[in-house]
Amino acid sequence: MDEKKLKALAAELAKGLKTEADLNQFSRMLTKLTVETALNAELTDHLGHEKNAPKSGSNTRNGYSSKTVLCDDGEIELNTPRDRENTFEPQLIKKHQTRITQMDSQILSLYAKGMTTREIVATFKEMYDADVSPTLISKVTDAVKEQVSEWQNRPLDALYPIVYLDCIVVKVRHGGSVINKAVFLALGINTDGQKELLGMWLAENEGAKFWLGVLTELKNRGLQDILIACVDGLKGFPEAINSVYPQTHIQLCIIHMVRNSLKFVSWKDYKAVTSGLKAVYQAPTEEAALMALDKFAGVWDKKYPQISKSWRTHWENLNTFFGYPPDIRKAIYTTNAIESLNSVIRQAIKKVSLRGSHLHRDFQSVSITDIHSPTYRR
Repeated sequence: MDEKKLKALAAELAKGLKTEADLNQFSRMLTKLTVETALNAELTDHLGHEKNAPKSGSNTRNGYSSKTVLCDDGEIELNTPRDRENTFEPQLIKKHQTRITQMDSQILSLYAKGMTTREIVATFKEMYDADVSPTLISKVTDAVKEQVSEWQNRPLDALYPIVYLDCIVVKVRHGGSVINKAVFLALGINTDGQKELLGMWLAENEGAKFWLGVLTELKNRGLQDILIACVDGLKGFPEAINSVYPQTHIQLCIIHMVRNSLKFVSWKDYKAVTSGLKAVYQAPTEEAALMALDKFAGVWDKKYPQISKSWRTHWENLNTFFGYPPDIRKAIYTTNAIESLNSVIRQAIKKVSLRGSHLHRDFQSVSITDIHSPTYRR
């Protein structure tokens, strides 16, 4: 199966992931794609020219041989490229090798940990007695980065009923110091009810202006309509969204509102205030919610007047979910999907050493490799 067909199969399969077996099968497919891409990069390095490019010698590509190997998720069928003179000796997966467990730790994870290409060469020699050149390491990592670029720029569906737009601040190692970076995330719920990571971007800090660029990019990639955008309370955010998607309803994140409300609440009042706010956003109707907010204000305004004031100020963008059935409401106002994604991103960041001018490229390569899928599946 060629790479184009495999990509199409992976995209189709990702939409129907329902069981653990489905996840394992999908993971095997992605491993196959990554490994075969890396092997082809090795052969390109060996021959000295790209496929269909002018030849630099007499040796050329000569099709593929097939073999079954064992990876962490089970067996996969690999198509290993061959050369006419039979001088190609792949180093990532040798000719008679039948196991590739911990494949991701061989090059990509070494790269993710901040190793230079020459340090990876030395590690391969020490651990595997494999002679690989710095040029080869660069070709292999660049081949995977090309897939990352394709993922980040892939066409999107025309409609996503719900899109979560969130930004997390993470600490990353940059040179000899630790710095803060803002990770912008767009997580969509498609018309089949499946979660799909639409993209992620790295910036110095969060701002509505940057989000405007993100939204414009999403529209240019084919996303023409969003029914509900779930966002935090960043100033200017709703206006940025509606400038690109004027018909989109804004839903401020309830969890963010609750957290902000509790910032200055004393510990002894914490449980009671939380319960009072829950009565607002879990009310059966908007009318009942406003009555619950009035009741909350009557109890707590003397001590914490800023809480009810903030909820009333933002009510126009807090009340959106009341226009939908109860089951859909929970999907709108809870943040389980985006919180789970944030956790994966933070885990990926822990092992990343981002380098100089390649900061954004390296981050996406490592993080998307950790996520393992254009369709986020947790």
